[in-house]
Amino acid sequence: MRILRSQSFAMNRNVLSPNSMAVGLRGIVTSCRAVVLPRFGGPEVLELRPNVEVPDLKPSEVLVRTRAVSINPLDTRMRSGYGRSIFEPHLPLILGRDISGEVAALGASVRSLSVGQEVFGALHPTAIRGTYADYAILSEEELAPKPVGVTHVEASAIPFAALTAWRGLKGTARISEGQRLLVVGGGGAVGFAAIQLSVAAGCHVTTTCGSQSIGRLLAAGAEQAVDYTAEDLELAIKGKFDAVLDTIGVPETERISINFLKRGGHYMTLQGEAAALADRYGLAVGLPLATAVLLKKQIQYRYSHGIEYWWTYMRADSEGLDEIRRLSEAGKLKMPVEKTFPITQVREAHKAKDKRHIPGKIVLELD
Repeated sequence: MRILRSQSFAMNRNVLSPNSMAVGLRGIVTSCRAVVLPRFGGPEVLELRPNVEVPDLKPSEVLVRTRAVSINPLDTRMRSGYGRSIFEPHLPLILGRDISGEVAALGASVRSLSVGQEVFGALHPTAIRGTYADYAILSEEELAPKPVGVTHVEASAIPFAALTAWRGLKGTARISEGQRLLVVGGGGAVGFAAIQLSVAAGCHVTTTCGSQSIGRLLAAGAEQAVDYTAEDLELAIKGKFDAVLDTIGVPETERISINFLKRGGHYMTLQGEAAALADRYGLAVGLPLATAVLLKKQIQYRYSHGIEYWWTYMRADSEGLDEIRRLSEAGKLKMPVEKTFPITQVREAHKAKDKRHIPGKIVLELD
């Protein structure tokens, strides 16, 4: 990491204005360690480089000194070539979406955060410069104060998964107290977050999962957890639901889920086809085709079942992130971390994630 005038910065960090911090960024941090993806492939393609440029801040951006980042399935999929049509022109790029750390510098228009403040947050799925770096850049709306009483490692495991669930539950389905929710695949991070968010909203939650996750999901507040490997879901699950969040998104779970919905209910899948179609046909053809596919399904299911059909993705939501912070502080939203690796062992961490040797969240620590 290359730092200029660092002693002066450290001595004056409490008296510098946001404007002077932003202007002085190039004089504070010009480069840092970062995990770079030079080409698509297995964990072996990841490179920890000592001097990767840190860009200047835009007015609404924040420079964060990274303390911990979690590895999401999106990270390993991107590394393997998922989203190639979007990301290939920008190689080499930096992976990573979640982050927990401290504010190092502020853009000129940032007002809700201060230098030195502990924060957590997540980048948009299509971000090119990710968080696997000593210093990461996020917009003000992508960050919130780190939950009090939660470590950086614990905090880094929360935002991306929880915001993905929040987008579907609150932004699309607009769940409310007393409603019934089915989470297909509650054992994963997004499903687990969805259960906790729904329980906190006063909903009645049923979920599907593997046998090893049943106890954990019931403890999180699910009223029924059905082992999909041992039971017939259509016989084991009773009644109709106001919303279904399908984290698996294969044709069979889509068919079953839609038949469980009440008229006027919402089906939301994480497995939208936009990226796959864009990779197959290119952006110019793939994205309009994806829009047509989605519209066709929406019309089809609205006519045949009277339900709303959506592809759901994570996006920045300052209100959602603030609520996630409050729930985390209250102990109502937790994301257990199974193992941590130093950033220097990022290849080993990705290997473990690929082989599913570690069932829960994996976090990279940066000292």
